[in-house]
Amino acid sequence: MTAARADLQAEFLEMPEGLRIDRPEVADGAALWHIAKDSGTLDLNSSYSYLLWCRDFAGTSAVARDADGVPVGFVTGYVRPERPGTLLVWQVAVDAAHRGRGLAAALLDGLTARVAEQRTITAVETTITPGNTASERLFTSYARRHGARVEHEVLFEAGQFPDGPHDPEVLYRIGPLPG
Repeated sequence: MTAARADLQAEFLEMPEGLRIDRPEVADGAALWHIAKDSGTLDLNSSYSYLLWCRDFAGTSAVARDADGVPVGFVTGYVRPERPGTLLVWQVAVDAAHRGRGLAAALLDGLTARVAEQRTITAVETTITPGNTASERLFTSYARRHGARVEHEVLFEAGQFPDGPHDPEVLYRIGPLPG
């Protein structure tokens, strides 16, 4: 890890008191599904997918745990095969009782710092539906903290979704990130 990356870790990884960031485990899958379901904004995937995510993508995902080890927030992601320097963030969610304390930002900073210890990460991508101001703020503030630009374009038009009405998904590309 470079000195600049270590400085970012020290500056941005402050967790709300009593919480810690950890790698998800298969046993966390049900809790992540419930947190996503209760968020009211995320597209809810099958419970099976959260179990698989915790098994197969634990290295590129993070969970926030309370003092008893119970998951209270998470961020799931993966490294894009065609762009191995890009971490795509799939979902970020925080339990209602823990919102407004900077937990989502701490999870995002913690995850990207951990992944960057294993590989060079030059960009973070995510998709956000228009009007999801909480996600827009989370990712634009992430870009500001890390001195990176934000570019966005529609990735998937509303009509491309086969399961009924769906807002378009706008791709946010944040980078280049400091190395």
